[in-house]
Amino acid sequence: MAEITASMVKELREKTGAGMMDCKSALNETGGDMEAAVDWLRTKGLAKAAKKAGRVAAEGLIGVVAEGTKGAVVEVNSETDFVARNEQFQKMVSDIASVALTAGGDVDKLAATNYPGASKSVKDYVTEMVGTIGENMNVRRAGSISVSDGVVSAYVHSSVVPGLGKIGVLVGLESTGDKAKLAELGRQIAMHIAATNPLATRTDELDPAVVERERNVLIAEAKESGRPDNIIEKMVEGRIRKFYEEVVLLSQAFVIDPDNTVEKAVKAAEAGIGAPVSVIGFVRFALGEGIEKEESDFAAEVAAAARG
Repeated sequence: MAEITASMVKELREKTGAGMMDCKSALNETGGDMEAAVDWLRTKGLAKAAKKAGRVAAEGLIGVVAEGTKGAVVEVNSETDFVARNEQFQKMVSDIASVALTAGGDVDKLAATNYPGASKSVKDYVTEMVGTIGENMNVRRAGSISVSDGVVSAYVHSSVVPGLGKIGVLVGLESTGDKAKLAELGRQIAMHIAATNPLATRTDELDPAVVERERNVLIAEAKESGRPDNIIEKMVEGRIRKFYEEVVLLSQAFVIDPDNTVEKAVKAAEAGIGAPVSVIGFVRFALGEGIEKEESDFAAEVAAAARG
């Protein structure tokens, strides 16, 4: 069995909000498997909120650009937030996002594409900027979306300058209707996505593994009640439907009009737009999601340095 360390207990506690001893028990019960420990705590009703992604720790900026029927989003990381406020860094991220309109969501292709106004690739330009700014930087990921007839709308949350911020969202809407009204609807949906972080546009687009994991947790949780299997089955199906309402974009309550789902809000907007509207998909990047920054004990570092 893996050794259960204090740092593992601390990490699980931060992920779930559960008590320290409960976290230790969960890790012991699951052999140190962090995801399984989160599920164990949920089954026991001890997890306050299992986070969907790791703690946001990386610095840098999300760059977003949308032009008509296509859009792109990139994440460029730096070591400190100070660099994210540097005008040179900001211009670089904006330029890289523009390049991504052509390169698409393939970060390797993006890295190999020529940087605007320079006789070098994006990768080489970033390397050069590392030397200029004096801090490590990297293009972590890229995403894109396009439509054949419609618009791609964008939204940036915690914007530092236009098109750059901490969360970037693109949403694609297909429609032959009024493009200006369609773009405004798209922006509202993009703002909704920034706030709610859905996992998929439609229920059938959810990762089956995610649904299966949720179902297994709900089954184990329901069995704790001691009720008969036929009742448990109904309980689980009801909770799965609730899960869909929480994580599927079109099934979510629209943040701008909570009395309607996003799907109903889109349908209601069709009259003003003058044609049917289809949400084809979205891309949402939050700065540093899924990255764990190693925490350091500053006092311990000073003490170590003093000891020589």
